[in-house]
Amino acid sequence: MRFFSLSFVTFFSIFSISSCGLDSLNMHKETTSPDGKVRLVFQLKGGIPYYSLFYHGHSLISPSKMGLRFKGYSHLDSNLVFLSSESASFSQVWRPVWGFTDSIRNNYNQLTILLRQQDTAHRPMEIVFRVYDDGVGFRYRIPDWDGVDSVFVTDEKTQFHIAGKPEVWWTPANYDSYEMLYQNGPMDSLKTANTPVTFRREDGLHFNLHEADLTDYAGMTLKKADETNNVLECDLVPWPDGIKVKAKLPLQTPWRTIQLSRDAGGLLTSHLIQNLNEPSKIENTSWIQPMKYVGIWWGMHIGVFTWHQGPKHGATTARAKQYIDFAARHNIPGLLIEGWNEGWETWLSGKNTPDFTKPYPDFDMEEVARYAKEKDVRIIGHHESGGNVPNYEAQLDSAFRYYERLGVRAVKTGYAGKMHPEGQHHHGQFMVNHYRRVVKKAAQHHIMLDVHEPIKPTGLSRTWPNMMTREGVRGMEYNAWSEGNPPEHTTILPFTRGLAGPMDYTPGIFDLTFEQAGRPDRRVHTTLAKQLALYVVLYSPLQMAADLIENYENQPAFRFIEDVPVDWSATHVLQARIGDYVAIARKDKHSEDWYIGAVTDEQARLLELPLSFLQAGKTYRAEIYCDGSGADWQDNPLPVEITTCAATSADTLKAALAKGGGMAVRLIKVSETGDKPVMYIKDFNDKQIEKINTF
Repeated sequence: MRFFSLSFVTFFSIFSISSCGLDSLNMHKETTSPDGKVRLVFQLKGGIPYYSLFYHGHSLISPSKMGLRFKGYSHLDSNLVFLSSESASFSQVWRPVWGFTDSIRNNYNQLTILLRQQDTAHRPMEIVFRVYDDGVGFRYRIPDWDGVDSVFVTDEKTQFHIAGKPEVWWTPANYDSYEMLYQNGPMDSLKTANTPVTFRREDGLHFNLHEADLTDYAGMTLKKADETNNVLECDLVPWPDGIKVKAKLPLQTPWRTIQLSRDAGGLLTSHLIQNLNEPSKIENTSWIQPMKYVGIWWGMHIGVFTWHQGPKHGATTARAKQYIDFAARHNIPGLLIEGWNEGWETWLSGKNTPDFTKPYPDFDMEEVARYAKEKDVRIIGHHESGGNVPNYEAQLDSAFRYYERLGVRAVKTGYAGKMHPEGQHHHGQFMVNHYRRVVKKAAQHHIMLDVHEPIKPTGLSRTWPNMMTREGVRGMEYNAWSEGNPPEHTTILPFTRGLAGPMDYTPGIFDLTFEQAGRPDRRVHTTLAKQLALYVVLYSPLQMAADLIENYENQPAFRFIEDVPVDWSATHVLQARIGDYVAIARKDKHSEDWYIGAVTDEQARLLELPLSFLQAGKTYRAEIYCDGSGADWQDNPLPVEITTCAATSADTLKAALAKGGGMAVRLIKVSETGDKPVMYIKDFNDKQIEKINTF
């Protein structure tokens, strides 16, 4: 196993010996992935840098321009000369603090190109390519320039010239929100996009465009370079004055990433984004613990409670204790409490001024914290800044100290509202740096984070593993006060937003038609069985049982939410087609149990799920939660059939999914002499084949 580390100093000791010949405006270099199936080509043609990408011999990215532009200095996207190149290889296995697998291989070949402006001897730039079996990452490095302390980046000229005519899933570019439904269509229909953006070619090849290690830089969106071609180019989120990035030298951009797979399922098991981030900066991670939680939250969205104090105030001492008692009875480790602190009256007023250490009079934080500790339930705190960043940053130290003293080990943050300082965007460099300050400050106080209205994930959780999960997605709440999320939405998310990192979608709604809230105009567009399956399909190390706790009482199906873990040692994609269906198996990190989640769009389906991932020669008890006969997300969403049968690695499970439906399965290894269920997979499969005709 070989380890290597390259720094700016090392590069210059290597490259400074190279000289620039007359043909230095034109050159060609290439490298391949360790398995040889991915080929990266770099070219300098007439002083303009290009890269192209091939997969299994097929052109994926046609020659695409590269470079950076600056205010007051020569641009580094044309009139460049080649100085030298360096190749290296790296292979390592590392273990994440939490995740959907217990070990990750970081194995790539690296090609580094050193260029400079033809007429400026002291303005060099490096382009670093890392080529993996599952994709490519590349970034720019600007080392120290003689006599230059800092630079203003006015544009990044990175392009992605998409070969062929693939189908694409995307949300339009937005500098402040990712909370949109995904659009789907031919490449011609895409004009602008947030990343991740996912493509499917006619030959079945899938790939995704995103970024990794977004540090002290602006977030990247994409736009069509020309309406008549397939060229997407980088469009960085600007500062109020139009500058994209304000940076001290040396400058290192985020990685521009292209994840690759022969099929949709392969995208879901890629670790490219994580591998392109630095190892953990937290030495003792024992306090970082994935968990499920309930919350005083959903009631506000459906209008039963309010965040601010009043006759329907949600976060009262009495209600918090009621939720703590429920969590303790059902072995749910955490409770999220929103709306406990003063200042909610100013939310969405134009300039929010919450106080993060002063409870409302009807909420005794000290008593609630004491009671939660007594019941062995962990409080998840809440900081809603409303977009007023100066107000939040002024209270960061006191707010985290306050929670640390009370034993709070996780905090949900929020930025819903108009940004302050005025003119800043949620996804610009100013906020990228703010989010990083918050995660570092939280780590100092041993606090995990769940960030809402965030910058998109780019693998930061490897470096700061207390960054557990983020929203950055059109989640469950949209079902409460909009037309809602269509059934296909959750069959798209794993292959788009989910590729960036964990997402706090908040599944687990049982009152799907909001009868208790008296909201006949709104509903959740799934069956109840699909709500269970989402705990496996949509990955997050913090998972909420999002409904009002009274809707879980005396519900046999709630047993699955009690049982399902949130930390995994292995993941297998059993069936997948973007926008249609997905079935995933995951192994519990702390037992021999496996769990399966399968979901479909608006079409009823019969999926065949091979159980070959189970240990050969062993028998498992399969606890199956499936759509009941006649189930349908529109007219009959609640029926759930719970069946127990025996299964082995030689079996194939047939999943009959209703329209908008799903199936959730727990597989428990049993001894050869232990009690075995009477029913076997074959019998269950026969019933599933009959059931599909009732949907």
